[in-house]
Amino acid sequence: MIDAFVPSANETAQDGVPRCRPGCAACCIAPSISSPIPGMPGGKPAGVPCVQLDDALRCKLFGRPERPAVCGSLQPSLEMCGPADDGGTHARRYLMRLERATQPAV
Repeated sequence: MIDAFVPSANETAQDGVPRCRPGCAACCIAPSISSPIPGMPGGKPAGVPCVQLDDALRCKLFGRPERPAVCGSLQPSLEMCGPADDGGTHARRYLMRLERATQPAV
């Protein structure tokens, strides 16, 4: 079960959706990506940081055409992101659980 939380006004955009949080990068670390990424032509396994993260854990491809479509399709949500003050721990756990739940049977 994922605990709900109520974000403060500075943690969300006007539509109530969480903002991407500096230093989190959960969506660039936790999920596997099967499509090619510049510098990772075979995609990336779950739990491995994308090579396109900079030292501040921000995507170097954000807003550029080289950014994989799958990356842009994963949007912040209250359920996924969790509290802003946990450094992305909630988001990484949430995404890893989702990753395990959607792995193909071997």
